[in-house]
Amino acid sequence: MRRIVVLSGGIGGARFLRGLLRAAPEAEVTVIGNTGDDIHLFGLKVCPDLDTVMYTLGGGIHEEQGWGRADESFSVKEELAAYGVGPEWFGLGDRDFATHIVRTQMMGAGYPLSAVTEALCQRWNPGVRLLPMTDDRVETHVLVDDEREGRRAVHFQEYWVRMRAGVPARAVVPVGADQSKPAPGVLEAIAEADVVIFPPSNPVVSVGTILAVPGIREAIADAGVPVVGLSPIVGDAPVRGMADKVLAAVGVEATASAVALHYGSGLLDAWLVDTVDAASVAGVEAAGIRCRAVPLLMKDTEATAEMARAALTIATEVDDV
Repeated sequence: MRRIVVLSGGIGGARFLRGLLRAAPEAEVTVIGNTGDDIHLFGLKVCPDLDTVMYTLGGGIHEEQGWGRADESFSVKEELAAYGVGPEWFGLGDRDFATHIVRTQMMGAGYPLSAVTEALCQRWNPGVRLLPMTDDRVETHVLVDDEREGRRAVHFQEYWVRMRAGVPARAVVPVGADQSKPAPGVLEAIAEADVVIFPPSNPVVSVGTILAVPGIREAIADAGVPVVGLSPIVGDAPVRGMADKVLAAVGVEATASAVALHYGSGLLDAWLVDTVDAASVAGVEAAGIRCRAVPLLMKDTEATAEMARAALTIATEVDDV
């Protein structure tokens, strides 16, 4: 399949993409990146998921963390803390600051996020076309119960990073999504795709936020091409992160089959679960979604490439029906 569209969050999506590029080196890959995690810090526009994809595929990522820059230092963060300027819980390194400075300057000069992302990628050469889901401002907020302040909304980054998802999420709201529109090139890429892939990214705050931009879900459903997802849940637990916390907020169990049904047969054509969840295959298929159990742990790039090959194979089978 020559033209592949991937809806990606941060670490999970970025690592899957690295395997996909190995599995399909001749393919034209367009990545629609989640921008609901974006946050303004120290006067700068920070795009964690876009940057994680860019750094991972461009060879600049901190491999152990899965986010941030390799060989990073934190002098600026330490100086800001010395001035009493926060938040201290969000760790921007010195190299990372440079990316956000360039982005903020360009956007201040009137360039949209999509054009800025394209310019930043000229340095990193990620091997994919990286598009933000929208040029409009969208921020995912989480509704929580605070002992002192009662029920309140916090930015997703505060919930995920500072609070470590330590309290139940009562609701997840992509603020501004309903008023946004897809970034230039997004709908065109979907319309021209041979396959659309949902990688093992968070189904609520990553892929789900992208699908919340009006027109994107509809474009995928109407594209007439296979839509294949890979479960981020293995053995009833997230592979990494705390996806179970936000799944609970939207009333979805943290199981591979429940996430497939959350996406639904009207959107999803095929679904890959891990071999430990093989018992869920029949239930997913009964809902009208082709399903197969394969190893889904991204232990290294070759293991991830095998996952990508499995996704492309089942897409071909769906397409032939």
